[in-house]
Amino acid sequence: MPATILLAISLTNFIWLVVGLFIMFTVLSGVVLSLTWLERKLLGRLQLRLGPTRTGPMGLLQPMADALKLILKEDIIPASSEKALFWVAPIIVVVSAFMIWVTIPGTQNAVIQNLSLGLFYIIAFSVVGILGLVLAGWGSANKYGTLGGLRAAAQLISYEIPIIMVAISVGMLAQSLDMREIVNQQDDYIFVLVQPLGLVIFFIAGLAEVGRTPFDIYFAESEIVGGPFVEYSGAHWSVFFLAEYINTFAIAALTVILFFGGWSGPGLSGDWGIIWFLFKVYLVILVIFWVRGTFPRLRIDQLMAFAWKVMVPLSFLSVVMTAVYQFYEWPAWTLTIMSSAGLSVVGYVIYKRTTAPSRLVAEVRRRQEALEAQRRAQAEAD
Repeated sequence: MPATILLAISLTNFIWLVVGLFIMFTVLSGVVLSLTWLERKLLGRLQLRLGPTRTGPMGLLQPMADALKLILKEDIIPASSEKALFWVAPIIVVVSAFMIWVTIPGTQNAVIQNLSLGLFYIIAFSVVGILGLVLAGWGSANKYGTLGGLRAAAQLISYEIPIIMVAISVGMLAQSLDMREIVNQQDDYIFVLVQPLGLVIFFIAGLAEVGRTPFDIYFAESEIVGGPFVEYSGAHWSVFFLAEYINTFAIAALTVILFFGGWSGPGLSGDWGIIWFLFKVYLVILVIFWVRGTFPRLRIDQLMAFAWKVMVPLSFLSVVMTAVYQFYEWPAWTLTIMSSAGLSVVGYVIYKRTTAPSRLVAEVRRRQEALEAQRRAQAEAD
């Protein structure tokens, strides 16, 4: 084949790739706007408030107003900051959040570039965002920003391990790291039925990876005045905000693909499966927002202890159970029993540990009431 024809084909493929990336960025930006509106509305209902109502019908234009405000807001750069690091940090964070979507499919055909090692690519690229957070804190030349960046690195590295191990478990079940193949392997049964423990680990670790409540410790305003973003404002801060919601949408999408059958569902096939995919993803996102409105923020020692004492051992247990199930070629229900038993035991232990203080208070109060009743009886007898 002549070199000119090969060059023309390569140029055409490159143009289509650029067009696809532009479309994907536009769609993700629209998704972020929808998520900010949905989160405010849901939290408003949970907290007996109305949420946005003034800007547009039902407050639908509030995200647009917020975006315009952030763009027009004065962008202040500290005089003592490292200008290069200060500028490049948000770019690293948003690019890492954006690039994982290159291989996340919405349907069998709705994907920019499907990769045979797609799950490996997503996990590898998502780690790059940690560098951006560390550089953001360091480049700000602010002690609170530096502390927030280091805490962010400690948290994200710790919770990356459970995500990787659960991804390995799912890859073992599907015998592939191709995202489309993982979905296709769930035609008979979705993986949540055989790996409920893996779902819980992946979901909780995913919340920690995107810094959602109750794991929003590295930018906890009550402790370190905004974390690595403390010196950022205007458009620079909005880039971190954009990356957080893109990552939130990505975690929900990966949860659906790995455990809930992706775009498969009754009544719709082909490219129409995108409706089932988005429906499942937004249901997972509603659960994420519900968690934010329900649970308090963890302390840093609680967060790190939970990662290394609970999440990491459980993720390794998930891999071991999956390996045993596949090596001995047991029926699928055996893995369901093992996974459910592990989840139940750990859940019971955590419940007993977390409710121990309240039970101790109740016991002390009961003893005080019994002692007071005994004193009254003694006084009446005298």
